[in-house]
Order: sequence, then structure tokens, then C-alpha cells
Amino acid sequence: MDEPVPPAESAEPAAPFAEASGGPGRVAVAGASGLIGSALVRSLAADGHEVVRLVRREPRAADEVRWDPAKGYVDTAGLAGCDAVVNLAGAGIGDRRWNDAYKRELRDSRVLGTRALAAAVTALDAPPRVFLNGSAIGYYGDTGSRAVDESAPAGDGFLPSMCVEWEQAAAPVQEAGVRTVFARSGLVVAREGGAWGRMFPLFKAGLGGRLGDGRQYWSFIALRDEVAALRHLLARDDLSGPFNLTAPEPVTNREVTAAMGRVLRRPTLFPAPAPALRLVLGEMAGDVLGSQRVLPARLSESGFTFAHPRIDDAVRAALG
Repeated sequence: MDEPVPPAESAEPAAPFAEASGGPGRVAVAGASGLIGSALVRSLAADGHEVVRLVRREPRAADEVRWDPAKGYVDTAGLAGCDAVVNLAGAGIGDRRWNDAYKRELRDSRVLGTRALAAAVTALDAPPRVFLNGSAIGYYGDTGSRAVDESAPAGDGFLPSMCVEWEQAAAPVQEAGVRTVFARSGLVVAREGGAWGRMFPLFKAGLGGRLGDGRQYWSFIALRDEVAALRHLLARDDLSGPFNLTAPEPVTNREVTAAMGRVLRRPTLFPAPAPALRLVLGEMAGDVLGSQRVLPARLSESGFTFAHPRIDDAVRAALG
């Protein structure tokens, strides 16, 4: 196992992050090559922030820092002087059919990665002002038609238990007094990846349709709003704890299907029956057919404004 590099010494604490201080900041991002991470990196860099990307291979550029979440290793010298550390790393929920091995990978990629970063952050002489850790609305489990916000308890099943462990892994950072935020993201509407990345080609080809009975709620968020919300949470020194990153008006899968048909001007005549989804997707079908009506109560209360609050707007924004 690689030996961790001792933390770099710093005579002064990190300055407040960017928008809070009026100037650019230094931000470390794990998961920078993913759908959300890459969009966040582009947004930060465009506004003059110095972005450090954590990579699992040997660094090839000055803005890369080596880490190995499975081994608990982070080159802490590369985090020195960071105003914020953002952890969005984790294996894709829908990348493969679930079995015991892949469920372990889903969990370990999140929990072990968070533990490694938490240990690195707390080892710094001058820790960052904020640690923003990814999470997901899977925390709440299947809520049916019942609307829930951040005050709701964790649900039952694999995804809720994974999300609980994921967030708990950041406890050392909180105990060290670093402002810690958990971004419980919903279904991100984007062409580049995620659930919508797979849906767009089908709907464009006229092969889209509802999943199961279509009555399950999908709590979505436009990619632009996801990135804006993350930056809002980074900038506000008074915000900590869990925040649901979902649009204020969750919609059913039937409504998603109708919106895709309207925006793309294609028929939506090919529903996927629940038994077929269970056969193809296995245990993951429960996530697809489950209902999550999740509201962004704390995000809205903090003054955040959504650019694309409605499903038609979010779909158009993804196409634009």
C-alpha cells in the first residue's frame, strides 16, 4: 500500500470560498470525470477558480492529485490551500445489473472514498472551509405518493442503507469543525449520462414509453440547476447538513414520458411492463419502479432559485 504523503504546512487558514469572499478559490473535486463532477469543474474553471481533480492513476497534469479510495490513500499535499473539497465519486447506479459483487462496489466506491477524503481533510494543518459530500435521494427509499423533505428519516433497503453509511463516513470532518454539506441529488436531466442519457436516444427514435404503470414519482433536476445548487452550497458559509437537490415539482413517470414526447415531438407508445423490467434489471428494477416524491425544502428556504423548475424546461435545457 502506498504511504500517505505528510500534510503540507500552512501558516494561514484557508480563505472563504469564492462567492462568499468575492474572489476565486481553490477547489478539490473527486469524481471530476463523472456527469455532475465534470459539469461542476467546467463551471468553476470558467469563473476563474483553481480546480484540483483527484485521479486514481498517476497524475499527468498540474491540476491532478493522486488518490486511491480503496486503499484509503490521498496525496494530502495536493489538498493544501484548498478552500473547498467536493466528493462526487462513486460507481454508477445504473451501469450494470445488480448482484452482490456490484452492490459491494457501489457501496465501497462511496463509503471508502468518503472515509479516505475525510481522513485527508482532517490531517491538514489548515483544513478547507467546506467539505461537500455527494449523497442521493435514495436515502429516503420508496415514498410512494407521500412527499418528503430533509426532515424525513432514512428508508429501508439497499440504497437507503448505503446512503446512510455514505454520509456517516464524513463524520470525522464534521467533528473537526469543518462545515459539511450532503448533496442528496435526484435524477439529473442531461444528455451526457445518467438515466436521461439512456432515455434520450430511445425517445428520439420514437421507442420511448412509460415504465411499469407510470405512477411512480421521479424527483428530477436539470444539470444546470444541479451545478448551480452545488455552487450555492459551497458559497454559503451558513449552510450545512443535508440538502435535497431536486426540482420543486416532482412528476410521475407518466408525466416524464409525456414531456419527452412533447419536447422531442415523438410518439411514446412503447411502455416497459414491470415484469419485463424486473427480468432485465433484477434488483435494480425496484429503484426504477419505486416512487420518490422528494422536495428541496432546505434549498428553497436558503434562497436558491431554479432556472428550470418544470420537467419540460429541464428536458429542453438538456437538449439545448
